[in-house]
Amino acid sequence: MKHILRLSILLVIGLLGCRDKNVKPAQTSSAPVVEDNGLTIRFANAKSASLFKTEILKNKDVEAEITSPAKVAASIVPSEEGASQNIILFENSDLAGSYMQLIQHQINIRQIENINIKQREIELSRIQDLEQHGAATGKDLLDARTALAMEKTNLANERASLIEHETKLKTGGFNTKELLNATPGIVYIICDIPESQISKIRKGDACSVHFTSFPSEKFSGKIDDLADVVDNTTRMVKLRVNLKNPDNKLKAGMFALVTFGIDEGNNLTVSKSALTTVQGRSYVFVKKDSVRFERREVKTGQQIGDEIVIYDGLHTNEEIAMDGVIQLKGLSFGY
Repeated sequence: MKHILRLSILLVIGLLGCRDKNVKPAQTSSAPVVEDNGLTIRFANAKSASLFKTEILKNKDVEAEITSPAKVAASIVPSEEGASQNIILFENSDLAGSYMQLIQHQINIRQIENINIKQREIELSRIQDLEQHGAATGKDLLDARTALAMEKTNLANERASLIEHETKLKTGGFNTKELLNATPGIVYIICDIPESQISKIRKGDACSVHFTSFPSEKFSGKIDDLADVVDNTTRMVKLRVNLKNPDNKLKAGMFALVTFGIDEGNNLTVSKSALTTVQGRSYVFVKKDSVRFERREVKTGQQIGDEIVIYDGLHTNEEIAMDGVIQLKGLSFGY
């Protein structure tokens, strides 16, 4: 009986020992938990969350760089015949014609103002004096007044024609006073920029110019001014750049690329690697604490280099994910 009892006890102990060997300790899951329909991603521990590199947002003074195709629209060269006006070689023959007509109308206006009208006024005064003393008839007086009126009409017509050609030059991106007073050894380069950028252009700012004719050289220019007309179809505005050309190596009609900076102001920006897009909407992932990320929809602006301007959805000093955004996107949206 004792042997049977001892055998039973040993059998129970053996069974209990076998069962203990098959029992595994409970394990805690390290998989991230997605909450609030994907808006929040919670990691098991800070170490797992730290695998996603982040950055703290700050406002920055942003300057964009714009490159625009351009052309040498005019070159200023001295007159070899000693003319009072410098020679302006235009790439556009219509503008060249308008400039020559403008000069001719200016000459005509000076002739009419300083000579013709003054002569007619002197003649009218003499006829009036003679008529008062009976030495001239009423017809003589009428003819003198008519001659003066005709000269004044001619002056008005010349001024109207002058405005017509000045308008053509302005539409082409040129300032007539600068053209008339330009010194030899200068070229004017014209390029087009979007209407939306004109408030950010500063007259006198430096720019760089690359010519297809001189691919290994870089030229430094200066922004002169913007044209007074916006193209109704393209919504572009002509920008004029002044460039020194002392050795006359740059010729009217040459193609170029003009690069200049545009001040975009003080803005909140994020790296483009932090941004993800789903169905036309842009999102970033904001780190809320050591183990939790929050999906946030944002409104974006212009991309400047590797940075994208953020207009709404984020605040300074918030921390956002920079690396691993694709993984966070998959967890948040379920793919």
